[in-house]
Amino acid sequence: MKMLVSALAILLAGVAASYAAEPAKVMDSKAGKIYTDAKGMTLYTFDKDAKDKSSCEATCAENWPPLKAAADAKAEGEWTLIKRKDGSHMWAYEGKALYTYVGDKKAGDMAGDGKGGVWHVAKAN
Repeated sequence: MKMLVSALAILLAGVAASYAAEPAKVMDSKAGKIYTDAKGMTLYTFDKDAKDKSSCEATCAENWPPLKAAADAKAEGEWTLIKRKDGSHMWAYEGKALYTYVGDKKAGDMAGDGKGGVWHVAKAN
């Protein structure tokens, strides 16, 4: 019986892992449905990024922190991983790298939308 319970626990753990949560949440906002990080901070895309590549490094990344991915994160569906120059990984949706903005002070802020004409709120489909 003990072995059966252990086997069932291992099976359930595997099933739970296969249904991992998406790296971002969807939130209703004045701009429609947008993506946010786990803390509710708005996510943005950068027009100067190529598909599946981030060009926001150094000072740019200090102001626009990448949506970091855990070392063991796995891409799934439209959610992909981008390897950064420093070796870390970040999340992308439909090939677009995702960032937060240091000017956003609380969940739901969208102060980065339109910055420099190249930063845009990541809208959920």
